[in-house]
Formats: sequence, structure tokens, C-alpha cells
Amino acid sequence: MYILSAGTALRRCLFLMLVLVVAVIVAGCSLSRDNNNDSNKDSENKNNGVQEQTDISLNVYFVKFTADDAYLVREERVVPHTDQVAQAAVETLINDEKSIFPSDTKVLDISIEKGLATINFSKEVLYNSNVGSTGEALGIQSVVNTLTEFPNIEKVAFLVEGSAEGPAKDWWGHIGLYDQPFTRDLYKVYEPAIWVTHPSESQVVGIPLLIKGSARVYEGTVQIRLSDNSGTVLAESFATASEGAPGRGDFETSLKFNLPSEGKGTLEVYWESPKDGSEQDKVTVPVQWP
Repeated sequence: MYILSAGTALRRCLFLMLVLVVAVIVAGCSLSRDNNNDSNKDSENKNNGVQEQTDISLNVYFVKFTADDAYLVREERVVPHTDQVAQAAVETLINDEKSIFPSDTKVLDISIEKGLATINFSKEVLYNSNVGSTGEALGIQSVVNTLTEFPNIEKVAFLVEGSAEGPAKDWWGHIGLYDQPFTRDLYKVYEPAIWVTHPSESQVVGIPLLIKGSARVYEGTVQIRLSDNSGTVLAESFATASEGAPGRGDFETSLKFNLPSEGKGTLEVYWESPKDGSEQDKVTVPVQWP
């Protein structure tokens, strides 16, 4: 029988321990590389915009008929991320249950050049039920106002199957496409009474806080209140729109306040009833501090 000497046994034991340590180190390096690779992939995805493809909020104008009147209503819609946001906005407008456009209408394409958006509809857009001259004018304006929500669009022209002549010229038989291109007009936008275009929801705000929006309110005066998350009022002010009801006007003002510590707050814009001073048509916008 072969018996290891004490020295030989000790050396072999040390060798086996060394092999085990090396194996553990190699496995750890491999795991680290895998984690780094995963981290690099996450970084690449962020750089490529993969994680930034969130849903998009769009403002769309619908025609609303009442027993006494017809007007436009501005509503927000959320759509899946797309690079063709202008086309998505018009498709949302014509496909919504509130739409007065034929349901089988297609947007063939939209081109935008030097502030002019030219939208090309399929021929089905002309197969419209009778909405009268007012409905036709508002239908056209609903598309124009929807597209001019985008800062790079100032005017809109319509085509049907690539042409503005022939049947397209008469459109739905009343107003027609005779005075193209069309421009933005909010006079017949009755709802909502107030909307805020700046700041946007959950925006990080600074001092002074720029506040912009549109209002159709008594004497054009809107009240403004900024509060922190605990409800403490940080600042109050007012702004006067460029036109009072029954017209609609834009308003803009700056609000100074003492910047609180990190946290969140709420901007409120509303108008006060001349009868009892109650707050009417309040718009609430969540904001954050830097």
C-alpha cells in the first residue's frame, strides 16, 4: 500500500484549495461580465430610445351639436407611440365615436413644409351625412385646430385622393375647399372653458413660473393659485385673456414664489362666479420642484 507522506498530503490539499479558489474567481468574473453585458444592453436600449417610446397625449377637437347651437370641444386622447404624430392625431379625430367624419375615411398621408400641413384623405371622406353648412365649417375647423396644436404647423390644406379639384372642391356641399389653406380659429371652441398649455403635467418648474393657456370666461379673467403638496398656498395671482366670453382668448403671466424644498405641488387655474365668488371650471396641473 502506498502511503502519502505528511508533506505530500499537505501540498496536495493546498493545490486542491488553490484550484477551488481559481474556479470561484473565474465564475465570479463570468457573472460580472454577464451583468455588465446586461447593463450595457439596458444602456443601449435607452440610447436607442427603446424605453422612451411611451404613449403620446394629443389634443383633438370634436364637433358637438346641441338643440340650440353647434361648436367645438377640445379633448385629450392618448395614443401609442408613433413617429407620425400629426397623422395619428387626425386618425384619432376621424375614428372616435364622437366624430362626424365617415368611419371608413382614411388618411393617405400628411406632408408638412414651412408651416403648411397638407392632408390627403381617401375618397370616402366625401361620403358624409348631411351636417349642414355649420357642421361642414366646424368639421373642417376641427381638423385644422387639431393639426395646429403642433408648433410646426400654422396652416392646413386638404386633398382628396391627391387633388383639391373636382368633387373635393365642394367637400360636403356647403363651405367647400375654396379658401385654402385654413388657419387656426378657436372662437367656436366652447369646451373646456379653460385649458393650460404651460406648464405641462408633472413638469419641473422654476421661478418665475410661466403660465400660459386659453380661456372663455367672464371678462377674460382667470385666477391662479400655486400650492405645495400639503395644501399650503405658495402664491396667488390672476391673468386676463386677450378676449372675454363669449369670445375666447389666450392668457399668459409669470408667478413668483418662494421655492420649497424638493417635492410636488399643484397649479390651479379657474374663474370666479360674479354671483357668489365660487370657483368655476378649475384646471389642476401637478408640478414638481427641482
